[in-house]
Amino acid sequence: MEKLTNKEEEIMHVLWQLEKAFVKEVQAGLEDENLHYNTVSTIVRNLVDKGYVGYKAYGKTHQYYPVISRETYGRKFWNEATRKFFDSSYKNMVSFFAKEEKISAKELREILEIIEKK
Repeated sequence: MEKLTNKEEEIMHVLWQLEKAFVKEVQAGLEDENLHYNTVSTIVRNLVDKGYVGYKAYGKTHQYYPVISRETYGRKFWNEATRKFFDSSYKNMVSFFAKEEKISAKELREILEIIEKK
């Protein structure tokens, strides 16, 4: 699975949210609504080529849908980030976020409860 660019990820988030969409609908769902239609169309076609997106043809227009789930992509991303930045240790990752005050003690307790329930 190839790493996506920031714009590709943004488009994937729109497609994950909409589940299926034409380029105009993807364009409308982007933060940068001024991104030209042709640019969005090119990025979507690149996502098709990379195997992230499929489509159904309606004459000359196409309706696109995600082939890779948000969870599958997220799992790969977090596994890579954990390996690269935290020596493959989720403990180191959680400690980092706790030290940076990005996660509270209450949230940590909630995480522990989830883990213990499994």
